[in-house]
Amino acid sequence: MNDSNFDATIREGYAFSGETLLLGAPLLDGKVTGDARVHVPIAMMNRHGLIAGATGTGKTRTLQLLAGQLSAAGVPVFLADIKGDLSGLAAPGVSNAKIEERCAAIGVPFAPAACPVDFVSLTGEAGTPIRATVSSFGPLLLARAFDLNETQQSVLALVFKFCDDRGLLLLDLSDLRAALHYLTGDGAKELADFGGMSKATVGVLLRKIVEMESQGADRFFGEPEFEVEDLIRNDAGGKGVVTALELSDLQDRPALFSTFMMWLLASLYRELPEVGDLDKPKLVFFFDEAHLLFDDASKPFLQQVEQVVRLVRSKGVGVFFVTQTPKDVPSDVLAQLGNRIQHALRAFTPDDEKALRATANTFPRSDFYDIPKTLTSLGIGEAMVTVLSPRGTPTPVVATLVAPPSSLMTPIAAADLQARVAASPLHAEYAKSIDRESAREVLEAKAKAAAPEVGGADPAAPAKRGAKTAPSDGGDVAAQIGKALGSPIARTVGRELVRGLFGVLGVSTTTRRRRRLW
Repeated sequence: MNDSNFDATIREGYAFSGETLLLGAPLLDGKVTGDARVHVPIAMMNRHGLIAGATGTGKTRTLQLLAGQLSAAGVPVFLADIKGDLSGLAAPGVSNAKIEERCAAIGVPFAPAACPVDFVSLTGEAGTPIRATVSSFGPLLLARAFDLNETQQSVLALVFKFCDDRGLLLLDLSDLRAALHYLTGDGAKELADFGGMSKATVGVLLRKIVEMESQGADRFFGEPEFEVEDLIRNDAGGKGVVTALELSDLQDRPALFSTFMMWLLASLYRELPEVGDLDKPKLVFFFDEAHLLFDDASKPFLQQVEQVVRLVRSKGVGVFFVTQTPKDVPSDVLAQLGNRIQHALRAFTPDDEKALRATANTFPRSDFYDIPKTLTSLGIGEAMVTVLSPRGTPTPVVATLVAPPSSLMTPIAAADLQARVAASPLHAEYAKSIDRESAREVLEAKAKAAAPEVGGADPAAPAKRGAKTAPSDGGDVAAQIGKALGSPIARTVGRELVRGLFGVLGVSTTTRRRRRLW
């Protein structure tokens, strides 16, 4: 087939009505051919997608390109900045000879532009600290963050069940530690209805808590808990706010940050209303280093991930997984990723060759490309692309010269980043931690109240009718905690102790706080 047939095929396949995001120009035999351009319909960005490719082939810049255009179109974005090189989204790009050459080849002018960006962090070191309570994180996600085996996970689930039934809120890791000590000490008899747990397994859990505390990751658990609605915001000019999770200080805790991102996604599903198909998504969620979520994951965990990804589309949320090869993503999840942007792959070993063939088989057939050969010959900033048309059908596969992002492709200065953090409305909301009455205080009070019984009660000090005492059963504990939840900043007061996907707690729509942060 000649160039005119190729150009006509691409022109027809990528002729979309409505708003679109520009990806770049089509390549044939390594050269830009024709004047058709490769676009993604913005309405289909909630049908999920995959950005893949070997290290150094341009995945991060493609993510930055899409994030910048989504923000300009009024769509909020969440992304993880693992290496610290996406902070440049907050500043306009700077042109150079390579950028001008690429833009000339694509046929678009370079237009520097910045995005409104909020920088957040799990530890508070590189952004506004964001937290989740242990109770809302749930046993399955916490077991993943702790890297527990099946037996240890079942014991952790038992502890959560006990605390839920007794109305004991696990807000931070000190609450979980207190519950473990109580259930292996004075409260061991209360486990009769739940089954037992070995002290060896409890010892493992306690050591995991200490390990997390020693690395500073314990600061993530607590209050005020982050409200996922704060991811869906626009600035005064109508641009979608980009929330960048800065992770350069937690690169050695991949299980924690990948699990936290899954908690956010599950919480979005739990809390957002059904909206069906929209003209543009409410939020696009980029899940970078996606293989960290799936490596050595248990079958129940993978099943929950698949369920969340499948269901969250109806809430107006699009999810893009960013990783090296499609094989990093389980097949049940991969089947839901209709938009594919595959950067170059390298085949240096038999395993690489196998991964290459598997990747090629995930693309529709093409009359213009030997897909395995093309995948290994793509240059930096080039990708094989197929997306979903507004009809829900895949577009023709096309090698694409990807456009450069409009924002800065290097990190902004650390002082600039910190100034932006301090000025953020999120900082005023979440910077200061809260330590209110929860499981630790209730169990300590209960232990103190029970202490005189060991040595015998003092006959000279009879109990008074109606005197305030430590709670003696689950109902009293729940009442005591309920009384302590009057603070308007206590988000968990509105939570029903009903665990769904991943054990994430639901939120009562009548008590959910709503704020305007911009």
